[in-house]
Amino acid sequence: MDTTLQDPLVGQLLDGRYRVEARIAVGGMATVYRAVDTRLDRVLALKVMHPTLAADASFVERFIREAKSVARLAHPNVVQVFDQGAEGAYVYLAMEYVAGCTLRDVLRERGALAPRAALDILEPVLAALGAAHRAGFVHRDMKPENVLIGDDGRVKVADFGLVRSVDTVTSTTGAVLGTVSYLAPEQIEQGTADPRVDVYACGVVLYEMLTGGKPHAGDTPAQVLYRHLHEDVPPPSAAVPGLAYALDELVASATARTPGMRPHDAVALLAQTLEARAALSDEQLDAVPPQALAAGHDNAEDRTSVIPRSLTVPRPLPVDGDGEDAAPPVDRTSRLERPPVPPAPAPRRRPRPPRAVVTLVAAVLLVLGVGAGVWYINSGQFTRVPPVLAKTQEQAERRLEDAGLEVGDVEHAYSDTVRRGTVISTDPEPGSRIRQNDSVKLTVSDGPQTVKVPDLAGYRLDKARSVLEDEGLEPGMVTREFSTDVPKGFVTGTEPVAGTERKAGSAIALTVSKGSPVEVPDVGGKDLADAREELREAGLKVRVAERQVHSEYDRGQVARQSPGPGGQAAQGDTVTLTVSKGPVPVEVPDVVGDSVDDAKDALEAAGFQVDEDRGLLGLFGDTVRSQSVEGGETAPKGSTITITIR
Repeated sequence: MDTTLQDPLVGQLLDGRYRVEARIAVGGMATVYRAVDTRLDRVLALKVMHPTLAADASFVERFIREAKSVARLAHPNVVQVFDQGAEGAYVYLAMEYVAGCTLRDVLRERGALAPRAALDILEPVLAALGAAHRAGFVHRDMKPENVLIGDDGRVKVADFGLVRSVDTVTSTTGAVLGTVSYLAPEQIEQGTADPRVDVYACGVVLYEMLTGGKPHAGDTPAQVLYRHLHEDVPPPSAAVPGLAYALDELVASATARTPGMRPHDAVALLAQTLEARAALSDEQLDAVPPQALAAGHDNAEDRTSVIPRSLTVPRPLPVDGDGEDAAPPVDRTSRLERPPVPPAPAPRRRPRPPRAVVTLVAAVLLVLGVGAGVWYINSGQFTRVPPVLAKTQEQAERRLEDAGLEVGDVEHAYSDTVRRGTVISTDPEPGSRIRQNDSVKLTVSDGPQTVKVPDLAGYRLDKARSVLEDEGLEPGMVTREFSTDVPKGFVTGTEPVAGTERKAGSAIALTVSKGSPVEVPDVGGKDLADAREELREAGLKVRVAERQVHSEYDRGQVARQSPGPGGQAAQGDTVTLTVSKGPVPVEVPDVVGDSVDDAKDALEAAGFQVDEDRGLLGLFGDTVRSQSVEGGETAPKGSTITITIR
């Protein structure tokens, strides 16, 4: 049974713009729908807060404030927020729709991933979280369900709904936020969070990708929480023998129970991850874990580009001479008949080296010389570029010199995720084969580029977006508010305000005027034509819902409206009307022959009004002789049934 058919929002046009097509998921705070933006003709995800939470004004205010914060995270690996609004009891976010699957789906289907695939997923996740951490926010709910993998292989982090400012108290007293398997010890004990709780969760996610299972198991959530507090995360190689030691170190660093021993944020963990990858060989990166093979998965059929095809390892070739050496025949003669005649002594001569010895020594020296030459040509004159990513320029230069390499050109570039003064990349890349004494070019981060937010008040929305892009900024979430001073469709302000410095590429939230507010008239119970006319006179548009409902009003009259009566709307906004199918038909009880009291009780219990007709002959009677609607027939609920008494 398709539960979306029972969802009242499916098929509706929310806020006169977003046509809701299907329900995607239901969470503790909101329901996510696939919708179409009818103005821009694009598919997006609509996150609608549960109506019970929308009734809490302070919760709605916090929801909108945090949505604006997320909208400022302009990063290719973060699910973007396009718009925010409210209609009646519905408070919503319009967000980027990612067609694909979650990391949880991938792990469920494949069991475990090869190290290369796990790092291919982890690195963009850390890049997204690094942008959030450097902007001053913590995700707090990292888990495989919140990692989206598009059909094109792009990795994005979703559900920043729990995000909080680093400087904000984030106590979780009374409710444990996030999934228990990914909570850091300090979240469990103290209820507070900083970027290191996201680092811990990413370490657990990496362990799960490498092994196919969570590090701490238990029959109840309390048991899992206890193990997170009192037990270290085991090394992945304990579950997957032969896994590279660098991966064990990476998981141990990220999941240290003491926060101070972890990388301070996702950017630092990303640097460690890149360094660990550079230290691994292709064989170590592409090793297929036994858990994946046991699950019967063949990566050759994978549709997700970040998961590489499985590699076949050729069996070692036999080594020449592995068989038994042929032994020379042994003379088994037991004894000689007589002792051999000793040879005559040779005349003494001056000793000189035998010719065979000289030839042997010369041959050995020749072989050694040729071997040394071949070794030097093929390997001796080469080395590997050492891992220097995320090191300071001074540290990188010293490490290159220690490896016998020279420092070439040093270029500078802006970076949103790499700390100022540290190395972004090298040419050749770390781990590449290079001749000794050759030079390596470094690219050093200048940190994020900053831009001043322009004053956009009074601009039309499309013009304001164009100005932001020209300045190197991104148009962010659009919030619409009523204004008696600014015409509809023009910008009233920005967040952050004009003149504030922001890094290049940051999203700037825009507040746009909805014009002067119009009070929505009450048209409930009116004929549809009259309701249309009254709303149009108020400057509002009318949309009639396809589905009709039973109500207390007669057939063809307005049963309900959205927005409701007395609410505020802008000139030209749309009011959705739902038409009544009339009251619910109810079967009329047969009360002929019953006493008056019994008949009234039965009819009223069925939902009818009762009228008595006693006439002259029934003034003193107490028995029902007839009823206006015969028993067994139907009549509208709430209508009046007349009983005649004799």
